[in-house]
Amino acid sequence: MNLLVGALIAAAVTAVTVTAMLLVRRRAPAGSRFSDGDRASGVFGVLATGFSVLLGFIIFLAFESYDEARAGAEDEARLVALQLQTAQFMAPDVAAELSGQLECYARSVVAQEWPAMAAGTLGEAVNPWGVEMFRTLRGVVPATDVEQSAYDRWMEQSDERQLARQSRVHGAEGLIPLPLWMVLFAVSAVIFVYLLFLADSAERAVSQGVLMGSVTFVITLLLLLLAFFDHPHGDQVGKLRPTAMQRTLVILDAQADAAEIDVRVPCDDSGAPR
Repeated sequence: MNLLVGALIAAAVTAVTVTAMLLVRRRAPAGSRFSDGDRASGVFGVLATGFSVLLGFIIFLAFESYDEARAGAEDEARLVALQLQTAQFMAPDVAAELSGQLECYARSVVAQEWPAMAAGTLGEAVNPWGVEMFRTLRGVVPATDVEQSAYDRWMEQSDERQLARQSRVHGAEGLIPLPLWMVLFAVSAVIFVYLLFLADSAERAVSQGVLMGSVTFVITLLLLLLAFFDHPHGDQVGKLRPTAMQRTLVILDAQADAAEIDVRVPCDDSGAPR
């Protein structure tokens, strides 16, 4: 959902609720339908406070998941660049093969995994080039102390990279469960109906419209913000993008050229096997 669509939704919902309030106001008694305005205001305060606390807590948790996915993407990209350096301390043929597979891993993250996360279709799929690197390393027997040290370091970095990937893909299919969405919309509807009972024919139409419109607009914006955090990946403003891994691809090429590393890239630009 982009900013324009969100703004249109907020404006449309506010217009509908304000129109409903003004229609109800025509037949409402003076002073609203409550005989005790102070008591009615107190009850409304309880409803609004409970809803705002619940919604604020959920938004906080959703933002934490959003930030975790962002940090995971950055850590994963950083580890891919570090693993290219680690691979060069292994046997030359193994180093060349692992370097190419790392390049393909990064390409597939950018061109294949990220669109799948944005669409919510990644599921439990693994990165095929992560599997290929495991197969390559499984048959390696370090011949020197340097190769043994690089082998151990590679395994540590692979574990860290996998954990970072899990953080990145966390929440790709939505963080907020359906029952919680139902509760939020139900409470929003209760607040809307309660405000209709505060319709007062003695009040000016502008005052009644502002009463309903301000509450509706704020609630709608908060729900839209929650929907934004519920699906953190995408191309819209503020969504998580594969910027870190794209930067890592540039770094991989620069490192390979500077160190004159022989990189055999067994995939195309999208990370698909040749």
